[in-house]
Amino acid sequence: MKKFIALVMAAAMALSLAACGGTPASTPASTPASEPTSASTPASEPEQTDAVSADDIEDNMTSADGTYEIAFITDVGQLKDKSFNQGTYDGVKLYAAANGLSYKYYQPANGDQATDDDRYDAMKAAVEGGAKVVVCAGFMQETALKRAAAEFPEVPFVFIDGYPLADEEGNTLTNVAAIAFKEEQAGYFAGYAVVKDGFEKLGFSGGGGGTNPACCRFGYGFVQGANAAAAELGKTVDMNFSWEYGASFGASPELQTMMEGWYANGTEIVFACGGSMFQSISAAASANDGYVVGVDVDQSAQSDTVITSAMKGLADAVQWAVAKVYDGTFSEIGGVATSLGVAEHAVGLPTAESSWRFETFTAEEYNALYEKVLNGELIIDSDYNNLEQEYSNLNLNII
Repeated sequence: MKKFIALVMAAAMALSLAACGGTPASTPASTPASEPTSASTPASEPEQTDAVSADDIEDNMTSADGTYEIAFITDVGQLKDKSFNQGTYDGVKLYAAANGLSYKYYQPANGDQATDDDRYDAMKAAVEGGAKVVVCAGFMQETALKRAAAEFPEVPFVFIDGYPLADEEGNTLTNVAAIAFKEEQAGYFAGYAVVKDGFEKLGFSGGGGGTNPACCRFGYGFVQGANAAAAELGKTVDMNFSWEYGASFGASPELQTMMEGWYANGTEIVFACGGSMFQSISAAASANDGYVVGVDVDQSAQSDTVITSAMKGLADAVQWAVAKVYDGTFSEIGGVATSLGVAEHAVGLPTAESSWRFETFTAEEYNALYEKVLNGELIIDSDYNNLEQEYSNLNLNII
């Protein structure tokens, strides 16, 4: 099954250029290379010069009959957040455009203060608007999605960053495909890389208030990777770690002020792990000669402060899952947990030349690390409940 997923996703990667500056923002580095290369196609194949970018596809379209086949329900934050929402919607747009299908996004009412009823209302509107598949972004959709999936059992739902759901009687909702990622692997790569590149004072600022499993895995992986690299270098590094001001995944003056304090007190680089939180963190970095690690997609085009990004193949995963609705194989993923990682070439760091901003850490070193995870030589712990432990070469300051 994993081999099949990898093949399908590799094909999707060859077609998907994502959100940021024409680089493959949603597609991790899927093939080792001796030099930084585009992550959207294997290094051994010619670059796809005629591929359509998600940025070239309108966010809003008008269908001839007023119905929309593929619907997207946004997570909190902005649609164009250059991160989770945008990367997920890119997959919807790319699949729809490639197959001549109508599509529409629905933002739950009340923005960052949206309730479960608001999310359900958006899902119901999508179904009533003709949706043949509904893509829902983020773990906060759970309660509303349980209700909608039970009410509309004939409609397939794709739950990105999700897990299998059951109805009130405990029956598995087989019309919900739970697609998650092994974010700890991408976080590990980022933490390892920045320490190998010489950073010793690190920070992690996460979204969801510490309740978002994806952000928790990113953060725990980042800590593990930083500790491993420091051990190899025979040094000790320090890391501030916080969920403050990240509950809504939004930019805020409070978050920017906290980050400015971190940078002013010696923090050199911060993993901005939470959608639009990136705006506050990168602004603080710019004002203090600091640096940033992006998340979900390649965010290098958003700021010169970005050294790398811990990515997951959001657009590719959406295209793969939605395709299974149309080819009649959705039952293979409905009602079960799918977790995509290195084995499926679904997580990693960007390796395009324009995105590779390390000074000493090399592509060869990254590829060697990637291969260790791929062949099982290195297994990265995903249980973020183990975060608060003693590390051999890292001082963790949880704020």
